[in-house]
Amino acid sequence: MESVVASISSSSSSPIGPLIPVTRHSSTAPRTQIPSLSLPQTNRMSGPPSISCAAQHMSSAQTAQAPPKEAKLWGGRFEEGVTDAVERFTESISFDKALYKHDILGSRAHASMLAHQGLISDSDRDSIIGGLEQIEKQIEDGEFVWRADREDVHMNIEAALTDLVGEPAKKLHTARSRNDQVSTDFRLWCRDAIDVIVARIKLLQVALVTLAKKNEGLIVPGYTHLQRAQPVLLQHLLLAYVEQLVTIWLPEISGDAITRNSIDAVSDRDFVLEFLSANSITAVHLSRLGEEWVLWASEEFGFLTPSDSVSTGSSIMPQKKNPDPMELVRGKSARVIGDLVSLLVLCKGLPHAYNRDLQEDKEPVFDSVKAIIGMLEVSAEFAQNVTFNEDRIRKALPAGHLDATTLADYLGVPFRTSHDIAGRSVGLCVSKNCQLQDLSLSELRSINSVFDEDVYEYLGVENSIKKFSSYGSTGSECVASQLGEWITRLID
Repeated sequence: MESVVASISSSSSSPIGPLIPVTRHSSTAPRTQIPSLSLPQTNRMSGPPSISCAAQHMSSAQTAQAPPKEAKLWGGRFEEGVTDAVERFTESISFDKALYKHDILGSRAHASMLAHQGLISDSDRDSIIGGLEQIEKQIEDGEFVWRADREDVHMNIEAALTDLVGEPAKKLHTARSRNDQVSTDFRLWCRDAIDVIVARIKLLQVALVTLAKKNEGLIVPGYTHLQRAQPVLLQHLLLAYVEQLVTIWLPEISGDAITRNSIDAVSDRDFVLEFLSANSITAVHLSRLGEEWVLWASEEFGFLTPSDSVSTGSSIMPQKKNPDPMELVRGKSARVIGDLVSLLVLCKGLPHAYNRDLQEDKEPVFDSVKAIIGMLEVSAEFAQNVTFNEDRIRKALPAGHLDATTLADYLGVPFRTSHDIAGRSVGLCVSKNCQLQDLSLSELRSINSVFDEDVYEYLGVENSIKKFSSYGSTGSECVASQLGEWITRLID
């Protein structure tokens, strides 16, 4: 499976961020690279009102040499400029500059369209595209000066383009507004972010499938209501999380379809809500995985031991070894869900078409994407650095009469009747402080004469596992088949 990790990592690429190394602390795991996403900081923990929001997110080199304020591109009908407080409150460049690559991509396409329609000359188109290429290089080289008085990524780039190429740049905004510009940019950014997230989902799936492959045949207690229910193969449980991580990204989120209504085009944020909903569902699955592994790492369970490389200690209690990464995975799920709720509340009262409220849609999305990527990465890292304690698990298996349901299935009478017989058999075990397989045939027949000598082929967790045979069950053959399917699927 290590080759699967390498295959996934080497084939993943993204136009929205550089490759970063993901270090595996396991001695057998490879060092791989997967695509990352460059995200802005958010203003959620901003300082006092007197501090410029934009300044918090721009380097001192960028802000110290910024020229005096200039007239707004939309300022023709205004006799005075906005106050400093209004400018600080309404700017979005501190976070929407993350959309620069997609804004430039959209502007190139728009310039080509204008030329194709005969609204600008081919020469103007070439000047615009050449200027945009220069601006993109300046941004990526860290030489571009982002100006808060230019409000957002669109006007920063357009004004800079005008400084570079002059009159042709003034024609670029023909037949569009910032309302549709930001919608286009944001859709493109979200589509690329989805690619990054899906790559990390696959990497976590590989880690879980690898962990399952290493623990063939290990039986663990299955739980409902956090009470012991039936025996299950550990592989079966791990594959449940692999299945849950199969996220379907709808065409409205990641597709290339043309928006058919112009009002809908500028005011719709369903694609964002669906994106954050998918993130939230993924976060809930990761939180459940985190909760289970935190419990299993406790002394009370002792089923799982994380390596030192994915554990932390206590500042006061020297004996502590805490599975903090998975606790934070559990905790950050609240943040991702909160981002979705923020967007739902933001959109719930907006009349058609565009409203400035929608400027507030980006920071929750950036925050959600950053959080979910981190959760996926650390979950994969944790999965590659845990050991399941077979002796502890085997010693714990007899408790709880996990084979009671298998006994009920064995009896061959109407299930409500067999349920009652099996329940009374468990009651007898409780009174004798023994297991079902420890009851003699005469003791079982004292409950009901339906029991025969072959009953012992159904008792005990190993025998119970052997009796599972339906599709999707925890039977050995079924689990082996599904594990093989996932290995093939992840390789392909």
